[in-house]
Amino acid sequence: MVRKIVSFVVWTVLAMIFIIFAVANRHLVTVSFDPFDSIDPSVAATLPLFVVIIVALALGVIAGGTMTWFRQGRWRRAARRHEADARDARAQLASLRPSAVPQPPAGRGIPQLPG
Repeated sequence: MVRKIVSFVVWTVLAMIFIIFAVANRHLVTVSFDPFDSIDPSVAATLPLFVVIIVALALGVIAGGTMTWFRQGRWRRAARRHEADARDARAQLASLRPSAVPQPPAGRGIPQLPG
């Protein structure tokens, strides 16, 4: 329950910051994707500034996450290999356990005290 309340408070604060940022930066800017003609670009978009900033941040997060995922590939592969080795070792240990437990000789048990 506490986790839900904390999560709600954090998301509410983030939403308020986002709304304030959007209202404060709503003037229009032209983003050009034509490096050869900056005066009359063939590919350009006129967007509010907050949209440009948020899209740039989102693309940065996606690019960083993708690069991190690729760089950690060898560790994920090693973890899968070690997990498979551990699974094989557990299976081998389980198959050896019944034969490793000494069985009492037949006909001999715990001696009973007379009485």
